[in-house]
Amino acid sequence: MPRILHLGKFFPPFAGGIENFLADLMQAQVEQGDTVAAIVHDHQPRLSRFFAPVQAEKQKGISIYRTPSYGRLLYAPVSPHFPFWLNRVLQQFQPELLHLHLPNTSAFFALWLPRAKHIPWIIHWHSDVVEGLNRKLSIAYRFYRPLEQRLLAQAHRIIVTSPPYLTSSNALQPWRDKCQVIPLGIAKARLPEPAFQAKQWAEQQWLKEKTRILTVGRLTYYKGHEILIRAIANVSGAQLFIVGNGELRQRLERLITELNIAHKVKLLGYCSDTELTALFATCDCFCLPSLERTEAFGVVLLEAMRYGKPIIATAIPGSGVNWVITETGQLVPPQDSIALAEALQQMVNNPQQRTYLGEAGRLRFEQAFDIKEVSKKISVLYRQKNVQS
Repeated sequence: MPRILHLGKFFPPFAGGIENFLADLMQAQVEQGDTVAAIVHDHQPRLSRFFAPVQAEKQKGISIYRTPSYGRLLYAPVSPHFPFWLNRVLQQFQPELLHLHLPNTSAFFALWLPRAKHIPWIIHWHSDVVEGLNRKLSIAYRFYRPLEQRLLAQAHRIIVTSPPYLTSSNALQPWRDKCQVIPLGIAKARLPEPAFQAKQWAEQQWLKEKTRILTVGRLTYYKGHEILIRAIANVSGAQLFIVGNGELRQRLERLITELNIAHKVKLLGYCSDTELTALFATCDCFCLPSLERTEAFGVVLLEAMRYGKPIIATAIPGSGVNWVITETGQLVPPQDSIALAEALQQMVNNPQQRTYLGEAGRLRFEQAFDIKEVSKKISVLYRQKNVQS
């Protein structure tokens, strides 16, 4: 069995879909008999860790190296320690294979470390750096792209998470012969049915006799929370909970006040895993109103499907979201609050449709997105002759 070193951006308890996927994948690989470790950035910027020794946390047979970092610049962790930690981890752990999760600027250090260049690389392509709504990000990508392309050139294989994303990604077009589509997945065991007390807590949060709409995601520019809030203002008989923190919180609070809808919209901020599973279990519908292809897949959709919840999402051109919820949810155009309000109102008015779509989503999750099956497909890719010697 191979020794695999994952190189990621963050790791739980940092709240994020890709971080949860990485944790679930590594646990599944351990259960398969692989030896796995990950080097990531510490999501808490602590100057006290400046002289921290290179050492790993142990979690259920997994080694996690959290490199000191000091905040973020254009969503990229600032971590001058990273190349030194990566070199030391390569020396200590002696991986047979390096699994890079992109986008992540720290992955570029693998281009210059001899220990990294002498072992095979797998690149997991989670998202393009989208040149769209964020102008500063578009400018920065001009400098990022040449290094990104060098990484792709040296990769032995590239995992892409959905067929539409592979087709639409300009960055991947020169390397399509290396690409293989393997969807993301999650561990069902990580999302149990909530205990009685947790479910009771969730029930107390919701208003009675209202259709319960839930969305989960960082309060950032591409998630579309403003569009959703404007839409819910025109929906009768519904309540919206938004779970997550981020730089747009105050702006969204002002919008809720301006629209006079504080009675039907709550910004819950960070929720514990126990609280989040209870909210998933007790909501009536899940909504993902993202605006652009930065939302490449939507791991949170799998969590809603695991609980049998119907989904309304935006039909983002070139994203995998449409493919993930095919025949299990409703799609509306991005940035269209009127169309979103109409779809939400339809869900409110049709409980039978909610039940049908929710059960269809649960079945699709079990057939396509269970992490154990995803991990098996990745293992087959690892063992191909021209990946591993």
